[in-house]
Amino acid sequence: MLSRFLRPELAALPAYVPGRPAPVGPGGVSYKLSSNENPYPPLPGVLAAVEHACAGMNRYPDMGNTAVIAATAARLGVDHDQLAFGTGSSGVLYHLLQATCTAGDEVIIAWRSFEAYPIAIKLAGAVPIMVPLGPGAVHDLDAMLAAITPRTKMIILCTPNNPTGPAISHDDLVAFVETVDGRALVVVDEAYVEFADAPPRTIELIKNGTPVVSLRTFSKAYGLAGFRVGYGIADPEIAVAVRKTAIPFGVSLPAQAAVIASLEAEKELLDRVRLIVERRDVLLARLREVGHQVPDSQANFAWLPLGARTGTAVETFSAAGLMVRGYGDDGLRITVGEPEACELAVEVAATLL
Repeated sequence: MLSRFLRPELAALPAYVPGRPAPVGPGGVSYKLSSNENPYPPLPGVLAAVEHACAGMNRYPDMGNTAVIAATAARLGVDHDQLAFGTGSSGVLYHLLQATCTAGDEVIIAWRSFEAYPIAIKLAGAVPIMVPLGPGAVHDLDAMLAAITPRTKMIILCTPNNPTGPAISHDDLVAFVETVDGRALVVVDEAYVEFADAPPRTIELIKNGTPVVSLRTFSKAYGLAGFRVGYGIADPEIAVAVRKTAIPFGVSLPAQAAVIASLEAEKELLDRVRLIVERRDVLLARLREVGHQVPDSQANFAWLPLGARTGTAVETFSAAGLMVRGYGDDGLRITVGEPEACELAVEVAATLL
C-alpha cells in the first residue's frame, strides 16, 4: 500500500469543494451563482495586455512580481516591502501559515467561514479552533477572544464573511486587536473588501505597527478569478517571510499583466462593482420580501440559512438552471450575477417557503 508514504494527517483532511458548473434548466436557462465570480467579462484593455504578455510565454515571469508590487503599492499607499503576492489570497494564506505555524499551534477561526481555512491550517501542522458564528451570522468576537490559549498563534477574521456576508466594523476590529494584545497574529481576510460599504481600515492599522495582516485578491471585484492573483499587506518582517515560503514564479506572466492593466482601468472596474452592490442590495431586499431571514451582506452574495433543508433547496435551484453553493446543513450562498439570474433566484427562493 502506497498510503504508507503519505502524511497521516491527510486521512482526516476535508477536501475543498469547488463551485459546481451551472446546470441547464427549462428553456436552456443556465446561470452559475456558486463561486462569487464577477459576472462581467474582462475589459478590452485588460484583454489586450494579457494577449501581449502571452507572446512571451516561453520566458519565466518576474519571480519578484516587481511591476505588480509597484503598481499595487502606489494604489494602496504602502511600501513595496509590505506586500507579498501569491495565487489568490488563499495561496498567500497558505504561505503565511507555513511561515508562522508549527505542529500543535492553534489558529482560531469563525465557523462557518471560508472552507479553505481548516484545510490550510491542518496542512501547516496547526490545529483549527472553530468558534461558532453569533446571531445574524456574524463573527462572535468575544467568543473568539475567550478561545485564546498559550498555544494560539493566529486568529483569522473574514470580513465580509464568506459565506454569510456580514462585515466587521473598524471600531470593532480595533477593540478586538487591542484585547488580543499581541498574543496572536490577527489576519484579516478581505477578499470582498471592495464590495463593503465601510470596511475596516486595516492598512491604517498596519502602518501604525499593529500586528495585523490583510489578505486581498484580484479574483472578485477585479474579475481575474481565472488568473488567481492575491496579496498580503503586512509589516515588512511578516511580508518577507511570506515571500520566502511562496512557490517560485507562482504568479504567471499574463496574470501579472492583467493585474497592472486592471489597476490602470480601476475606475471602470469599480463602476461595475457599484452595480453589483446595488444588485446585491436589491437581491437581499427581495429575498426578505418573500419571507426569508437573510443576514446583511457586505459582499457580492446572499446567504440563506436553511439548515437541514439546504441539500433539497440546492437541487431545487439546480432544476431551475441555477447553480448555488450549499454548505452541509447550514445554508446556501447565492452569488450576485446577471439581473435576470438574481430575479430567477428570488422566484426559486420563494418556492422554498
